Amino acid sequence: MTAVIRMLGDSLRALFGGGGQPGADRDGRALWVYVRPHRCDDVLRVRIDMMNDLSQRDDGDGYHVRKLASSANYRCNQVELELDFDRRRRIERREAHGGSFVEREDWEAWQAAQSSS
Repeated sequence: MTAVIRMLGDSLRALFGGGGQPGADRDGRALWVYVRPHRCDDVLRVRIDMMNDLSQRDDGDGYHVRKLASSANYRCNQVELELDFDRRRRIERREAHGGSFVEREDWEAWQAAQSSS
């Protein structure tokens, strides 16, 4: 039964643009992206509220968001995220200035390593 529900959820996410983006997860109205700053090994999880954080582009043909992410670790630099979305709020372009996008698994592994230290 659980597998059927998971398959149905995956199908709905694919249909409505809620999945399939490397380094990003959707959870309700939130899009989670994962980045690693260039000057440290920390992995940051950044929440983008798909209803409140997006600004309509000047051409009216999609949305844009800019976020700054930083770690509590003073050695880490700040990462500037810029993402563009189409009208259906699917990612068209993404950039991480001062860092690089990583996968959720990288963040989970970093979290596990932090809790074991």
